[in-house]
Amino acid sequence: MSTSAAPTLTTWNVDATHSSVGFTVKHFFTPVRGKFDRYEVELAYDPENPAESRVEVRIDVTSIDTGNQDRNAHLLSGDFFDAETYPEITFASEDVRVVADGQLVVSGPLTIKDQTQRIELAVTLDGVKELPAEMQEAFGGIEQIAGFTASTRLDRTDYGVGVGSWAAALGVGHADNLNLAIEANR
Repeated sequence: MSTSAAPTLTTWNVDATHSSVGFTVKHFFTPVRGKFDRYEVELAYDPENPAESRVEVRIDVTSIDTGNQDRNAHLLSGDFFDAETYPEITFASEDVRVVADGQLVVSGPLTIKDQTQRIELAVTLDGVKELPAEMQEAFGGIEQIAGFTASTRLDRTDYGVGVGSWAAALGVGHADNLNLAIEANR
């Protein structure tokens, strides 16, 4: 009986300088955009077999930035993220499905404030590029670069974000858009 070895996934380095983790939520009718400046992404991606890929994300809640220090401080408080008690947001893929050429759905648990919900991220492979030899040296030995964008829609109240009078959707909407733009290399 012959056994075949499991495929070896290539681990990609995420270039945080050219990547972002952001969100949009409505304040009454106006979209408010924010981002998290500190996060870690562990990405194992196989361009030949994307369904075997996996990703883990850890976001430092204290790095939230909405462009307004007072709002940032309020979001870090017990009214919203309670960052002192719950300093991280985490996601770990459990399933990757190819839905079209360059289009994936990545599913797994997202944990915010000790509340876990299974989510699906719609992922687009923006491209994979081999660097010519002369560029590899200039970029520190990088042979390949890949770009991904991902998004999902969340209800913040599923995670206990927004308590008391802030739980109502009147001032701060329930639906949040989470967006990731990842540049990775190997």
